[in-house]
Amino acid sequence: MTDLIVGADGRRRCAWPGEDALYLDYHDTEWGRPEESDSALFEKLALEGFQAGLSWITVLRKRAAFREHFAGFEPATVARFGERRIAAMLDDPGIIRHRGKIESAIGNARRALDVIDEFGSIAAYVWPYAPKPVRAPRSFVDLMATTPASTALSKDLKRRGWTFVGPTTIHAFMQAMGMVDDHLSGCWVRGGCEELRRPVVARYRRGS
Repeated sequence: MTDLIVGADGRRRCAWPGEDALYLDYHDTEWGRPEESDSALFEKLALEGFQAGLSWITVLRKRAAFREHFAGFEPATVARFGERRIAAMLDDPGIIRHRGKIESAIGNARRALDVIDEFGSIAAYVWPYAPKPVRAPRSFVDLMATTPASTALSKDLKRRGWTFVGPTTIHAFMQAMGMVDDHLSGCWVRGGCEELRRPVVARYRRGS
């Protein structure tokens, strides 16, 4: 249990947020909780792409500015962005100013609309990739960077024209949006995430 800490509130949680209030709130209220809305899922996919090569806390601290520039990550709106919007983003140090990643997010918004048209929602497309439950990880050593599920979803996204969606990025997305519960055994958040996650997985299971 060395990778668990007891916070000032007396609760035991995963150690990775440290004592940063923003990171702690993200860990406690968002990471690992199941998400189904198109805008929230597209946001998580887009921001995981921006995070590539950086720390997640860097992205988290810039998320408010990202949300403003990307119109709340509504795919239909982002899909219409052109060079003027890209230039405005490249001029703002409040976000990660990487043209390739910005253009990727806009292109992926267009691909997201294709997914929504085909499946009815992004959730209906991604959630069937949820892996079967496994034993709760007891330490960071038990956590994987990629899984067969993230590799399969990454492969299909790339086939559909998405970019910045490698298996590692997609596994991080799956952790963040609750498809995978990687809160450590003993973390006070894990039980609640599992309770919320199980019915969502069942609802989207392939062939159900």
